[in-house]
Amino acid sequence: MKIFRLILLILHLGILFLLLGTLLNAYIPPKIFPWFNLLSLGFPILIVSYIVLTVFWVFSWKKRAFVFMFAGLAFINPVKRWVNFSSDKKEEGDIKMVSFNTKNGILGRLEVEKYLRSQNADVILLQEDAGDGYDFEGYKKVSPLSGFSVFSKHKVIGEKIIESNDKERVPAIQVDIEIKGKVYRFIDVYLHPFQFEREMVSLNGNTEDNEQKVKDVVKRLIPTFKKHQDQIGFIRSAIESSPYPVIVAGDFNSVPNSYEYYHLSEGLDDAFLTAGRGSATSFHDYKFPIRIDYVFSSKSLKAISYVVDRSVSLSDHYPVISKFSVSDK
Repeated sequence: MKIFRLILLILHLGILFLLLGTLLNAYIPPKIFPWFNLLSLGFPILIVSYIVLTVFWVFSWKKRAFVFMFAGLAFINPVKRWVNFSSDKKEEGDIKMVSFNTKNGILGRLEVEKYLRSQNADVILLQEDAGDGYDFEGYKKVSPLSGFSVFSKHKVIGEKIIESNDKERVPAIQVDIEIKGKVYRFIDVYLHPFQFEREMVSLNGNTEDNEQKVKDVVKRLIPTFKKHQDQIGFIRSAIESSPYPVIVAGDFNSVPNSYEYYHLSEGLDDAFLTAGRGSATSFHDYKFPIRIDYVFSSKSLKAISYVVDRSVSLSDHYPVISKFSVSDK
């Protein structure tokens, strides 16, 4: 029994150090050390394992349980980025927006259009949009290039493509919109995709095949992390140079606790942390829980609701719907 507990203790310490490694994504970019970003992908499994082992020590009446419980406090916010239980807010909100990766409407363009119309949002941000597929009466459409479309019920003041060093992909567009006499900068984000197919990440009983699949996945992940680092720098410039409050939303192709999350959310509020309830999982093509769609906003905007709408399966992503109240500051 002592040997068994010793093995569990070593395992528990190992998981703790791996979890601490995910926190280093706030400081260490992928071009210097990409493996911390890789760890962030396994955060749900790591944290569940950590909690199970902590509970084991509690029921074993071991003092080390208190040490692991205290250390676990460092992961409260990282956990809340995946699963959150904020209080229900009764405010109506001044701005309603929808962000949705439509996957070019291949699962039903007409159904997507009908759904988006029904939301009656002030602003709609689309990713992986063909650019010529949707047109909503009463909305101004901004689609400077294929892959992005922004629809606004309100006056569009300006628009700009946010370029980067990535020759294959433009990571974002910005659209300045006047709503109720005040201008806001909406940044529609679609970071470089990993371009995985389901069969590429599904493991089978063949050890050699599985090892090769893992190697192939890592070979795709690390170069993409580095591309994201470059893209984030250009998007941050658009955020920091904005004379207006900003709302940054879209498909970040990165999970919470990643380098991408820490640096794109810097100085902004995560609407899910402020107003989300339940799971933030937004990508449903795999059985593994993945949150890669986000809504961040300036401090002068207060999120009063954040919903991942799982009532519709019109893409491999669920739509994200958020409402904001506007501060007078």
